[in-house]
Amino acid sequence: MADVTITSADDERVVRKKSLKEEVFDLLHQRIVEGKYLPGDWLRQEEISHQTGVSQTPVREALDLLVSVGLAERVPYRGVRVPELTTDEIIDAYILRLILESTAAHLAALNISGEQLQSLTEIVERTRSLVTLDDMSRLRQLNRRFHLGLVAASGNLQLSKLYEMVSNKFPDWRLYEYMFRHPELLETSLKREYEEHRNIVEALDQRDPGRAAGQTVVHIHNLGHELVEFLNVSQHTLEEREAQISHLLAVHS
Repeated sequence: MADVTITSADDERVVRKKSLKEEVFDLLHQRIVEGKYLPGDWLRQEEISHQTGVSQTPVREALDLLVSVGLAERVPYRGVRVPELTTDEIIDAYILRLILESTAAHLAALNISGEQLQSLTEIVERTRSLVTLDDMSRLRQLNRRFHLGLVAASGNLQLSKLYEMVSNKFPDWRLYEYMFRHPELLETSLKREYEEHRNIVEALDQRDPGRAAGQTVVHIHNLGHELVEFLNVSQHTLEEREAQISHLLAVHS
């Protein structure tokens, strides 16, 4: 893939209130979600430093943050690039999200603290007003926090660690990027996402493990539909793999 550079004329997100690494992270995160960096594009530390006027240390730290949230990967002896995920990797991550998140939601309905429930509620309500293309990067970050928070509320630390690894292989940023090319889908997709997250939180508030797990499965299933529609993942293969774990999902519903 061709290298991509940031031009200051193209994007004037200058560092002011946040730390340098956070501002560079937000800038690169936004550009990946917007599709200005494509899968396989290299994120060259020196280029980014030169084009943004930021020293290489915070740029390197920003790249580390991108790697930690699944929007970049380090290739030994080559550098950092936007991940190129195979179809098998995407489907594997999707299937594991179905298993892990439904399990986590079931456990969370039993174990969630008042503080955790309030945090998830606040995240959902903050996403309600994020309805434009300019909001997509922020929305992606909040949605990641929501799902990580949901799994953390299960009370199982090892489950949380495993889920974070899996979520980094799920190309959620590409689903948002698709909406940049098809903005007519924005309103319907975001409204559904908000309602599904709210339904999960309501089930947690009611301490209903079956409903919490069931609403989570509905939500992940709809993400699967987007994988098929937006990323051309084989619907037949997805359904075949789902059928193999249907008995596991039934345990938590």
